[in-house]
Amino acid sequence: MQAIAHSRFARYSYRKVGQVLGLIRGKAVPQAMALLPWVPRVARVLVEKTLRSAVANAGKGANPAGLRVSEAWVNHGPVLKRVRPMAMGGRAIYKRKTCHLTIVVSDENKGGKNK
Repeated sequence: MQAIAHSRFARYSYRKVGQVLGLIRGKAVPQAMALLPWVPRVARVLVEKTLRSAVANAGKGANPAGLRVSEAWVNHGPVLKRVRPMAMGGRAIYKRKTCHLTIVVSDENKGGKNK
């Protein structure tokens, strides 16, 4: 059985979220939850919330110890373009990046990863 959780339009760069996802992909849920508080990235909060949501979506009968992060990916979201005034009427355009995060947990053991 699989359970999916999405987090869309999150105000994090997709590359920074992808670094955190690389650490938990393929791990058991308790192991991933124990690892996340020690990750020195702000994006870990988003990943932890989405992982908790995926475990909750698995249902009350599902044992979190038996679940595994089978898939986790992040995609680009829309970029918010903003302008900051500069000297002599100039402007500096900067981008506020967003991302779409998806985490899939399942109770099947696919390929025996990270036993």
